[in-house]
Amino acid sequence: MKKLMIFAAITAAVNFTACNSGNKGQTEAETTETEQAAGEGTATDTSATGGTGAVMEKNGLKVYSFDTSPKFPDADLDLEEPDDDSKVPSGEVKFVYELKNYQLTAQTTEGPAHLDHANSKEGQHIHNIVDNEPYTAHYTTTFTKPVKDGSHVILSFLSRSYHESLKHKDAYDLRVVNVGNSTTGPGANFDDDGKHLFYSRPKGDYTGNDTKKVMLDFYLVNTDLSDNGDKVRATINGTEFILNQWLPYTIEGLPMGENTIKLELIDKDGKVVPGPFNTVERKFTLKAS
Repeated sequence: MKKLMIFAAITAAVNFTACNSGNKGQTEAETTETEQAAGEGTATDTSATGGTGAVMEKNGLKVYSFDTSPKFPDADLDLEEPDDDSKVPSGEVKFVYELKNYQLTAQTTEGPAHLDHANSKEGQHIHNIVDNEPYTAHYTTTFTKPVKDGSHVILSFLSRSYHESLKHKDAYDLRVVNVGNSTTGPGANFDDDGKHLFYSRPKGDYTGNDTKKVMLDFYLVNTDLSDNGDKVRATINGTEFILNQWLPYTIEGLPMGENTIKLELIDKDGKVVPGPFNTVERKFTLKAS
């Protein structure tokens, strides 16, 4: 289960001649010939700000995808410790990764899409997610963090400095880890072959310029998004948007104060796909200063 395959649902062939030559594996969220964000919206050109398609605009909110970030197609992340389905003592769990072709702590080159996105001054990092709870960011390949007793699903993936995930198959690791003597928890009956959605961003507090454009990013395992297949339903402060591409999205028009995003992985009929993490809701806060 160290590398569960992401099923490509995109049929159009795309040549990534820049930043992606020689990549023999699945590339990051391959772009279709008709690059359009799903849902109702005004067909506004967003290329100047790094957007890839139409703007979805409702109730003062604008949501649009982008795909202008450096790709790092050869980046490879493997969790060496703990082993898959292993048992570790209670308390602090030690995580040890093997990393290839990616530099932690480096600042990712910023394209136009990221001029107003929150960026980590500490650079590129690993997102470590336990049971789809808010991630912890790590800038070294070895660290410890507290994990409660139980059977847990651990997702790890590489992140650019502005918190956008790398989405090709070698950039992540997914496994079950059992902590202490308890065997209950999401990992106990986790379906390795099931379709899974994990939440990443937005997260925490945003201040000043970072409030203008907030990035929405999530992680998919064993599925992809398409017009006629699975999609992600994003409900932002009660307003619904349907996302049919596995890409990061920019959100504009969020009010100051507390905001709420609910993500659901849905099938072609609009029903939530069975899975322990396929419905998730998070709150984050925007502050003027």
